[in-house]
Order: sequence, then structure tokens, then C-alpha cells
Amino acid sequence: MKNKDWYEHWFGSLYYKILYQDRDELEAQEFIETLLNYLQPLPGSPMLDIACGEGRFAIELAGQGFDVTGIDISHMSIEKAKAHENDQLHFYVHDMRFPFYINYFDYAFNFFTSFGYFIRDRDHVMAAKSFAASLRKNGILVIDYLNREQVLDNMVPEITVNRGSYTFHISKKLERDHITKTINFTDADNKPHCYTESVAAFSLSDFIQIFKKAGLSLTGTFGDYKLGAYDPLSSPRMIMVFKK
Repeated sequence: MKNKDWYEHWFGSLYYKILYQDRDELEAQEFIETLLNYLQPLPGSPMLDIACGEGRFAIELAGQGFDVTGIDISHMSIEKAKAHENDQLHFYVHDMRFPFYINYFDYAFNFFTSFGYFIRDRDHVMAAKSFAASLRKNGILVIDYLNREQVLDNMVPEITVNRGSYTFHISKKLERDHITKTINFTDADNKPHCYTESVAAFSLSDFIQIFKKAGLSLTGTFGDYKLGAYDPLSSPRMIMVFKK
């Protein structure tokens, strides 16, 4: 598997869902409610969920009465998301590095560390510019990302996770400015599998510089899903609000 396309292989796999089956759906719903209370979008506002996966955040946003479009590079994820489509919820297979619906959305969201996947910095800048291009003037972009210092300070090099008949052996390290996770396990037929997750260890200043190149300015930073104050050393998340 080539490192540059790890996300295409891993996010669309059955094993990804098995490993991360215990993600907190209630926390996701509460985050959306808190975020909407902060942003105060007008009813029916057009919104873009970038790297939407199977659409859990997009579905929640549409349920709140907004016109939501979700995009993701994984064909399998979008196929599953499409089962939830309706008049105000649509999904498309799309690479975030390329423009989508120019000057169309009032809000764009990138949830759950769904940025920083690329090896080359210019690909991250391309993605930032495509995010900005999708927004109307004064449009808002929200990025929910890991908090670099907190992750590095609390990194456990090796762990084992049991999920039913599967045992996942997971190693983590900082490698070439990316936080890399290697996941090894065997399937029911005793066939070995190895997947990789690799996310750029961006700081807040890195994001400011990247999105400045895209014409966006930072207007707010929060440290958790309740939109508490951001502390670079201890906050579990780094949630950034940019304006076009």
C-alpha cells in the first residue's frame, strides 16, 4: 500500500468500522448543537461537510434544517451515505484538493481530524484553497483537528485493542512531522493485514499560515467539543473557525 493513498484504502474498509465502533455518537450530536448555537446560521443555509465519511455529521446538520452537501474520496463511504439522501442532503465522491461548487456555501466543515492527510505541503494548500473557493464572501469554515502538543505529550507507542474476534496491534510515532499510526491484525482466515494512518502534526500557527494563503482569517479557536477555551498544552481538540 502506498503511503500517499492510505486514507483511500483504510477509511473504506470493513476493519476501520470495527476498530472505531465505539465512537461516541451522542458527543457528535451535542457538538453539532453547540456549534450551531455559536455560529447562529440562518435556516436553510447551504453547508458543506468535507471528508464526510458515511455522513454522520452531515445527517445531523440536515436534520437541523440546513441544506447540506457531503463530499468524501471514499466510494464505499459515499455509497453508504447516499442511503440517507433527501431533498436537503446530498453526497458526492470528491477529492478535497479540487474545487467543488464555487462561491456556493455559507458554511463548510471539516470534522474529526479529516485534514493533514497528504505528504506534500502544497497538497494541503490546494485543499485549503478549495475549501475557501467553495465559500461565499464572509463564509465560515470550521476545522476540528487534533491538538498537536497534547497528542505528542500523551502518545502511547504501542497498544492492543480487542474488538470481538479481532485483535488490533497499534503503534504510534512522530515521523517526518506526521503522527503515524500503524495497525496490524489478522482476519478470520488468519490472513495478516496492515493499515496506516498518517496525519500532519500541524500547530495552530501552521493552520493560520496555510489558510492565510487561501484568503481565510482565523476568528476563533476552541479546545473541546463544548467549545471551551483552547490550551495548546492540554486541550483534547483544536477547533478553528475561519472567515472568508
